[in-house]
Amino acid sequence: MASGTAAVRTGRTVRTGLVAIALASAALATGAGGAHGATGGGDGGTVEPGGGTGGKHGYSMRTDARFAPPGAFVPSAAVTYDTRLVPAGSWIEVGQRSAERGATMVKLRVTGLKAGHEYGAHVHRKPCGADPAAAGGHYQHRPSTDPADVNPDNEVWLDFTADSRGAGAASARHNWNFRFGEAASVVLHSAPGSSGARLACFSVPFGWAA
Repeated sequence: MASGTAAVRTGRTVRTGLVAIALASAALATGAGGAHGATGGGDGGTVEPGGGTGGKHGYSMRTDARFAPPGAFVPSAAVTYDTRLVPAGSWIEVGQRSAERGATMVKLRVTGLKAGHEYGAHVHRKPCGADPAAAGGHYQHRPSTDPADVNPDNEVWLDFTADSRGAGAASARHNWNFRFGEAASVVLHSAPGSSGARLACFSVPFGWAA
């Protein structure tokens, strides 16, 4: 009888372990984010983290993730530095569509943020890291050190106000494409405009169109 009881307990332990592994794997797949429907055009372009590859027929990409603090057990492409304004588990989606030698549209959607808060959001030059400064500066169509060039015409601004449910959306359209490897993330800021503190960051496989 004792050995039979032990066998039952062992079986439960094994099943419990398998369930835990499956749940962890699913969480990792969800938390890490990924590109959906990303293409680089008909010439075989691919999506690469930190700057996708474009193609002669344009570039299209959509990717999403859930925010997690730096050093979280389940890592994510979306990192929150301020869980009061960007709670762990809140969601972000970014899409890009670039035409051949033409316009680029970037779209942003979020859920789970602080209701009623006004957020700034910009495309940045480098991928996210544990340090908010890791994403570098704003991507600029005309790279400049002149403060006057920090504006929504020369950069990609996606400012929004979270609604009563903490959801928000924004889009920006420009008649230029990203340069290869020079746009790699979207940073959420504490206030709209150009000077808000960095609250969170999402590494995005932005691409270019030849």
